Formats: sequence, C-alpha cells, structure tokens
Amino acid sequence: MNFFKPKFWDKNKISFFSIVLFPSSLIIKFLIFVKRSLTKTQQCSIPVICVGNIYLGGTGKTPLSIKIFSILKNLNMNPAFIRKKYDSFQDEVDLQKQVGPIYQNTKRIEALKKAIENSANVAILDDGFQDFSINKNLSIVCFNEKQWIGNGLIIPAGPLREDLSGLKRANCVIINGKKNIDIENKIFSKNEKIKIFYSNHKPQNIEKFKNKKIVAFAGIGNPTNFFDLLMDNKLNIVETVKFPDHHEYSEQELKNLSNKTKNNNSILLTTEKDYFRINQNYKKNINYLKISVEIENQNQFIEEIKKII
Repeated sequence: MNFFKPKFWDKNKISFFSIVLFPSSLIIKFLIFVKRSLTKTQQCSIPVICVGNIYLGGTGKTPLSIKIFSILKNLNMNPAFIRKKYDSFQDEVDLQKQVGPIYQNTKRIEALKKAIENSANVAILDDGFQDFSINKNLSIVCFNEKQWIGNGLIIPAGPLREDLSGLKRANCVIINGKKNIDIENKIFSKNEKIKIFYSNHKPQNIEKFKNKKIVAFAGIGNPTNFFDLLMDNKLNIVETVKFPDHHEYSEQELKNLSNKTKNNNSILLTTEKDYFRINQNYKKNINYLKISVEIENQNQFIEEIKKII
C-alpha cells in the first residue's frame, strides 16, 4: 500500500481524525464479517504456514517468512512461498526469489495448487491471515513492539486490518522487539493458548558502514524502525528521508538523494527491499543494509513447525 501512514494511527489516545473516520471503520469491520461468513475454506494436501499481521504493514512478515523457509529446508522439506499477486509488491517478491520458489496468483489458492503440482510439500503463505479461503495449519501473526496496535482502531480510523480478537485464529505471535508484559497480557486475553515469541533484526553487513557519514532513506511500512536500527548500531546518521511504503523511486528523487551526499561527503544507505526498487543506473551509488531474523527460543519455535509437518 503506497502511502504515508497517518501519524494519528500510532497515538495512544483517540484523535479527532479517528473519531471522524470511525463510522468507516465500522463498515470495514462489517464487510470483513460478511466476507468471512460467505467464504468457503478449502483444505490443502500439504501443510500451510501463514505469516500474517493485524497491524497494517511494517511488522516484518517477509524477513520472517524467509527465516521459516530456511528452517524448513534444514528439516529436509521442500517449501515454497505463496503470495497474492500485487504489482506494487515486487520488492518483496525479489527478496524471496533469492531464497526459493515463489508462486503468485490473484487467488492464493490457485498459486498453492501450482506449487503442489511442482512438488512443494509445505507452503509458506506470506500475508493472507485475512484470506479465509485457505485452511492454515499454522498461523503466525507478526507485530512490532514499538508500534504494537497503534491507536487500536480498524482502518481508516487506525492501522488495524481487523480487531485484535482475530488472534483467536492464530497459533503463534512473533513480536519484533523487546519483551513487553503488557502486550503479552493483551494477547493472552484474546487467546490464552497462543504461543508468543520475540525476534530481532540483526544487521549482516553493518561493519562496512562504520565511521562513515550516512544519509539513510526508506520507503517501508515503518521507516523510523530502520533509522532506529542504524542508530542503535552506532552509525553516524546525518540525515533521514522517508518515502511511502513500496515507493517507486523516480529519477529526480534518486538525483536529489545523490546530491545530499555531495553536500556533506556522506554515503546513501537504504533497506534491501528499497534497493530492489531502485533503477539499475543508480544502484552503484547506493548501499543497503542486509538483515537476518533471530528468534528467541528458536528451538521451541521449530517444535511448533514440526507439529504440522
């Protein structure tokens, strides 16, 4: 979704804009209920692991799906990524293509059938927690500890795709960030049997950017999280530039970014997802941070995966 996230979405208290938009949120909530009621759920011949979210964007679904792919390969499985086809999400597709096979279709169930035809024996559904047409054997919902559920309201009044009660359909929650008992209690109040794990994004190539002046830019769900990660790793950030999620960079924007480095003798640094959306002619002058996902209590998480395969 290519837009700047409204600031009032992440405020703890309800704002004027949230109140004005609340009736629209009620309509969205009703439509979700109708969709779920009318949708026939199909069983699949292979296990389906869904990596989804309730908070709209920036929760780390794609890096986690890649981590799960690696886990499954180590368990001698033949996994495949399943995605609904969106032209604007090509950056995520390019990331996953580096790892393993991807099957896309405007209907996820059709992509899944194609994967089965090509000998996949476990499917990783990247997104799709709100797709009721496919039965999931393991549903994982991702959150970022910093944003959590924002103001707690459904779009457009807030950042949620559905109420937190949707966690009743989930088996696991993975929170990217620090341990937070308040968040855990709210999750358990919706589903007392759910398993909660924590994850962190670990930079893989951070050393090459030490002792350099950096202009950081990002067009992801929560650009601030990327900038915070850089500063937490003691990088010298002289300027940050935000763009909308899944932003397609124009030539003029790339020229403007390049000019910023000339003014202060710095380098450009972005996310790996952003790097895939940059014109080839400009990539040589732009660096990206490569990250991996580390899951606390990973062995316990792997046991949850083993249960369904």
